[in-house]
Amino acid sequence: MGIRKSNKLAQTAVLKQILKRCSSLGKKHGYDEDGLPLDVPKGHFPVYVGENRTRYIVPISFLTHPQFQCLLRQAEEEFGFDHDMGLTIPCEEVVFRSLTSMLR
Repeated sequence: MGIRKSNKLAQTAVLKQILKRCSSLGKKHGYDEDGLPLDVPKGHFPVYVGENRTRYIVPISFLTHPQFQCLLRQAEEEFGFDHDMGLTIPCEEVVFRSLTSMLR
């Protein structure tokens, strides 16, 4: 039981780091005074997917799904979370769209 709780705490810390990073991508044109993108509805965040880094807006609720968490771990391993490119998901767009359509 202690291992599960510790693992859950680690996941929570990673998710908080992701959300903080997504919300602090910069205060440039298209962002409000808090650094949040103007075109992203409340309760959502942008991710960049595939070779062309196509931008998708996904609900924050996806963060609780194990399949999406797997993508986040892959993103962390491949790109880390400390870069200016936004949250980049390392998978093909067709796979990402298929996964997210099942999560809705």
